[in-house]
Amino acid sequence: MAFATGKFSYGLCDFCGQRYPYKVLRKNWRGFMVCPDDYEPKEPQIKPLRYTGDAIALRDPRPDRVEPVVVYLGVPADSAFQSIGSASNTVNMQPFPQQNAVEGVGYVGQVTVGIT
Repeated sequence: MAFATGKFSYGLCDFCGQRYPYKVLRKNWRGFMVCPDDYEPKEPQIKPLRYTGDAIALRDPRPDRVEPVVVYLGVPADSAFQSIGSASNTVNMQPFPQQNAVEGVGYVGQVTVGIT
């Protein structure tokens, strides 16, 4: 649809009611045709904020590894305990299994100590 250019037309300001050339009138953010004196741009506080959502997930998560925790009480291999779960689960402690325990004593060479 073609519109006229309005170079010889006049219009009334919707706020003050004064007569102005049609090309001078401007449409404000509320949709009214107003004169340059009554024109006011939209305030930035009125613009709605762009909601991007909450960032709750990590991009490349590295979950905790579930490994038993060994706690030594006294001499190691005499009274070792390990947990059933991970490092955060230290409530369920069980005796460390002593399977295939090898105990031996060996001697290599001689040591000479001299005191002067």
